[in-house]
Amino acid sequence: MSAVRTKYYLDKQNAKWSGVCAGIADYTGIDVTWVRVGAVLLTLVGGFPWTVIAYFLVAWMANPKPVGLYDTPEDAKFWQGVRSNPKRSAHAVRSTFRDIDRRLADIEMYYTSRNTRLADEIDSLR
Repeated sequence: MSAVRTKYYLDKQNAKWSGVCAGIADYTGIDVTWVRVGAVLLTLVGGFPWTVIAYFLVAWMANPKPVGLYDTPEDAKFWQGVRSNPKRSAHAVRSTFRDIDRRLADIEMYYTSRNTRLADEIDSLR
């Protein structure tokens, strides 16, 4: 896939207007409703012209999200974690691989050790 999964995209599929808030929600993993409420509150509290200008600039400059960017919802959650904290995500992947490697070593040790019960079971199958 040529699309970059750690880049911000407009989410046109879940968009109300142009997909800016839905894109922010997809990028950060926050519910889109909270992002929209935050944008409205920020506009009403005192950022009126600047939030509207920023909204339209982002809508004009950002690319739409490619169809099929994520294969599964778990894949989307993983990439949201990578975007929010890449160091923690890399640590989690390394930890998972370390755990898998340890379990494979345990299995290998079990099968290659002198296990008379296992040898008897294999002999009984012959």
